[in-house]
Parts: sequence; structure tokens; C-alpha cells
Amino acid sequence: MTKGPSQQLPHVTDAASLRAFRSAPSQWLPIAFDIARSHGLDVSAPHVFATGTNLVVGLGETLILKIFPPLLRAQFISERGSLTQLVGHLDLPIPEIVAEGARDGWPYLVITRLAGTLGSEVWPSLPEDQKERVLRQIGETIASVQRVPLGELAHIEPRWGAFMRQQMQGCKERHTRLGLAPKFLAGLDDLLRDAARLIPMDAPPVILIGEYIPENFLLACDDGEWSLKGLFDFGDVLAGWRDYDLLGPSAFMAAGRPGRVRSLLEGFGYPRPDFALKRRLMALMLLHRASDLNSHICIEGWQERAADLVELQELIWPG
Repeated sequence: MTKGPSQQLPHVTDAASLRAFRSAPSQWLPIAFDIARSHGLDVSAPHVFATGTNLVVGLGETLILKIFPPLLRAQFISERGSLTQLVGHLDLPIPEIVAEGARDGWPYLVITRLAGTLGSEVWPSLPEDQKERVLRQIGETIASVQRVPLGELAHIEPRWGAFMRQQMQGCKERHTRLGLAPKFLAGLDDLLRDAARLIPMDAPPVILIGEYIPENFLLACDDGEWSLKGLFDFGDVLAGWRDYDLLGPSAFMAAGRPGRVRSLLEGFGYPRPDFALKRRLMALMLLHRASDLNSHICIEGWQERAADLVELQELIWPG
């Protein structure tokens, strides 16, 4: 009996179509299993990860298969290049590539699965001293990643200067569309003028993960002390100016608490922040590729507590 053609991954042209396809695992899991079996991997205990943008399935307790749609090929290039470049350079565990390939134009990676508890599950309930401890470790980890040579990541697109200029051009329109309050929009032109001077465009670039946020790291508790135990998701890596990677933990985790801000910055290697650093970080926060202040600044009542962008930067980075 002739074997029929295997099920194919579709040609997906936009984010909405991808979401619809990803949200129906019955459409793609058989293909994922076929990919796994082609590498001799066990598919008896799968776990579909519902969040994220790519097709992701856990294969038992030790492996993860990530399938990237062609329209997000840049994420595959970023993830593969980052894991290849960072391996052996960090004290913190990161996934290792076990296998790679492509199916119907969709590239994929099989990577090791890290141990630990997802940061977003633990972070809200941590005592304040533990939050400061973890933020110091995050600052140290950012600095450690940035000491790793760029290797092939030096060629990753977009290049920093072009990326920043594009972000500056679209900044006012973006934040107007996202509903940023007029009192903050009023200071954007001044901030963007400062940004052109404060943000190095041609300085030697470093590896930027882009999103050091609780959804992308793992924590573990040992004798009552919570610590950073793993880092994953390298799909948004850039090469550029080092301060960019302080934005995620500043917005989502430090929450304007002086002790947390101090721990993050000291772990990174910065002393007490001066006006120029705060101004640069404020500009970068508005220029970040995922920037949306209304959704991302985790300081209660910040919109009422700050009269303009200068007061807002003092609120986010006190001290």
C-alpha cells in the first residue's frame, strides 16, 4: 500500500493567520511529532506551550521543539545565532541546540529544556529583599552576556544605527496611537533631540537580548533564597548599545523602588544614576521595539504622579 503525502505546514502570510493556526495544535502537532521522530526523539509525553508566537512543544522533561513560521525567520536566525554564540560563555544555564532543520519552509530547533520555575509565576510573591537579590543577578547576567564576543551576531539585522533612526522617526506616531497622555507626548520632541546626542549610534555593539522579563527566565529556591537559574527565548536579539537591556527589568520589575533600581544598576556595573543616564534610559524606553508605556510601566499611579517625561524618569529610576 502506497503511503499518502504527509501533512504540510501552511503558507502563513500574517500574524492573525499564524495565531489562528498556532491556537489549534491538532493542525500542527502531527507534523511536530514527525519532525521529532525524524531525529529519533521520543514523543510519548508532549506538552504544548500555549503562549508565545512560534509553535512550541515540550518533548518529555528534557527537550523542546520550536518551529518558526517563515514570516518570523528573523527570530530563528536570532535564536540559533545567540545560542550558538553564548554556549560555554555564561555561568547561567541557557538552552543547548540538539537538532535543527526545516519543514515546508518553516525552520525549527530542538533545544534542551531548563530546570526551574518560570519567573512570572514566582516574581509577584517574592519578598522585597529577594526581588532586590534577583534584580542584582539580572544586572550581573546582562553584563555577562554583553562581555561575550558578537561573532556572527555582528551581522544580525537590523543594525543598531539604522534601527534607532527608524524608531526615532516613528516614535511620536507610535505613542500617539498607543494613547500616551498629552502631557508626556509634549516632551517627546525635546527627548528625541537629547536622544540623538545621548544614545551612541556607532559605539562598539554588544549582544542585546531585548527582553529580560519574568516570562523569559527561570528561578529556583535554595534554603529560602531565590536565584536566577536559567535564561531562554533569544528570538529578539540585537547588537547595539548596552543600556537597552536595562529597560525590561526597569519597567516590569524594578517598579520605581529605590532598592530594586539600585540592585539592578549595581549588578550591571553602574553607580548611582545621574541625570544623563536617566534621560538616556527614558529615551530608550520610548524607542524600544515593543514600547508601550501604558502597558509596561509597573508603578501604581505613575500617570498621575509624573507631570512630564522628566518627572517620569525620576519616578522610574529614583536615586
